[in-house]
Amino acid sequence: MATTSTPPATGRRADDKLRAWLLHGLLQSDRKAVGQHADPAPHEQHQWWQVMCLTGVDYFSTLGYQPGIAALAAGSLSPIATLLLVALTLFGALPTYRAVAAESPHGLGSLSMLEGLLPGWRGKLLVLFLLGFVATAFVITITLSAADATAHIVENPFVPDFFDGWRVPITLVLIALLGLIFLGGFSEAIGLAVILVAVYLVLNVVVVVTAVIQAVSHPALVGDWEHALTTEHSGPLAMIAVSLYVMPKLALGLSGFETGVAVMPLVKGDLQQRVKGARRLLTTAALIMSVFLIASSFATSVLIPAKEFQPGGKASGRALAYLAHTNLGDLFGTLYDLSTIAILWFAGASAMAGLLNIVPRYLPRYGMAPDWTRAVRPLVLVFTAIAFAITIFFHAGVEEQGGAYATGVLALILSAAVAVTLSSWQQRRTGRAAAFGLVALILAYTAVANIIERPDGLKIAFFFVVAIVVTSLISRATRSTELRVSAIELDEEAKKMIDVPGKIRIIANEPDARDEKEYADKDYETRRNHHLPEDEPLLFLEVTVGDASEFHSELCVQGEERHGYKILRVSGATVSNTIAAVLLHIRDETGKLPHIYFHWSEGNPVAALLRYLVFGGGDVAPLTREVLRQAEPDDTRRPPVHVG
Repeated sequence: MATTSTPPATGRRADDKLRAWLLHGLLQSDRKAVGQHADPAPHEQHQWWQVMCLTGVDYFSTLGYQPGIAALAAGSLSPIATLLLVALTLFGALPTYRAVAAESPHGLGSLSMLEGLLPGWRGKLLVLFLLGFVATAFVITITLSAADATAHIVENPFVPDFFDGWRVPITLVLIALLGLIFLGGFSEAIGLAVILVAVYLVLNVVVVVTAVIQAVSHPALVGDWEHALTTEHSGPLAMIAVSLYVMPKLALGLSGFETGVAVMPLVKGDLQQRVKGARRLLTTAALIMSVFLIASSFATSVLIPAKEFQPGGKASGRALAYLAHTNLGDLFGTLYDLSTIAILWFAGASAMAGLLNIVPRYLPRYGMAPDWTRAVRPLVLVFTAIAFAITIFFHAGVEEQGGAYATGVLALILSAAVAVTLSSWQQRRTGRAAAFGLVALILAYTAVANIIERPDGLKIAFFFVVAIVVTSLISRATRSTELRVSAIELDEEAKKMIDVPGKIRIIANEPDARDEKEYADKDYETRRNHHLPEDEPLLFLEVTVGDASEFHSELCVQGEERHGYKILRVSGATVSNTIAAVLLHIRDETGKLPHIYFHWSEGNPVAALLRYLVFGGGDVAPLTREVLRQAEPDDTRRPPVHVG
């Protein structure tokens, strides 16, 4: 009886194609050095104004709800409170992020500045903590903007009422479409962002200019607004005081600055041109938004009755859309609604772009994420799944997510102001440090007031912080026995020392040994315990631990002769991984398997493991063997480890 069979490679070939598609960019990275982990694959670069549109879909889209939020929070004081917000934007947030752009041209932002100011584990733990707020701000940007776009869809007069019960599914579809665009690539996202921002800004010019002209041409309406100001508040100082009190509720109008720095690698040109482009991007976006915020807050306060801003009112969450329908007719109003829905939906694109530029540049470098997180497409799927979960948890509610969004945004801007202040102080630029310190104090007040007003935002941010810190530390522990060395170089003296006849035998030695007797004793004990002849040459290998918090390191092995003994000296992040990398490099250079000899050490195994994870030491012999076993599965090509 004849039998037929399907070629076994078919399924495997499909799996390989899927894996190659998911890890596109990562698989193309160059891995010439031992254990090299290349930087994230560079994306196609664009003109600064095009990248501004990618960040602007987040920043400019707040016009969809910011005037209504300001009116609801400040009432007739909305224009004054908005004016103070604009002052904080132009004289606080903008100078801060222009300085951040100059000191972080690779797009790592204020997090990298704080990491540099606090070296070692302190800096990395602070970065992990702040990454929780980054995740809060960026992920909530995706979910909140999509939920607000859904609200504009179901509240449009031409949409049937039964769609109101479909808010969660509609929001999930919008988030899924956003993920599909980023699976296609950044170029597609930027091209779409340019179109959406251009159309949206043009329509807003029409709506706002028409509204301002109508307000100015009706002195009675302006008079009513002025009367409300004077009757509700005793004088200018009282107006300013109340405006400062409610300003934290307007903090959503500060979004977009951290994203503007995060996407700097997408700006065309070398590092200097990238910094110039990023500064133009930030300044242009801030100026455009400031003009719109001031004009729209004045027009909406004068033209829209206060009751319409309340929940359920016709202007609730859509003040400018209300004016578009009222002043320019339902046809133009519907066109404006469609543009608002599109840009609110795509506002998550800038957040997604920020996440895709920040996460692969920190967690994999710390060894606190799997290697596949350096590729774009798996991260898009992960962030989309998280956005799905948050949308379902909050039932696609906009107001429910607003506190978390403001908390994340304010925490990031505050960290940037603190980073620039400390950097200026280190550079002995006291005037500059004092100015940015004042900005940091104002932002700290705004952040604390927002947390007191809406504590749920801090709870959500804390959840992200705990999730990132815990998963990162677990990942670091599970990846601790990887080779973790990106490059090795031997100086001329070290090359001469390994160029010996016969076997290469190396004694692992403590780096603080200075007495000739210590070397003589180690030499004698090694030969006696392992029955080595007296005339066979032995080398000593001494590893100095540098910054144990670093996951990857580049090694420079130096040869030195001391007390008549030949010594290889090297500095690395951990003793065991460094020894393993040096042994494999010697094998590849000489074609011989080097033998490494350790002296037995006793101690608590749990304490030894903690010393290894935190300080790079620990029980060196078994850890070295485990690193070698993982790096070289073939035991015939694995350098032998001897303990005696």
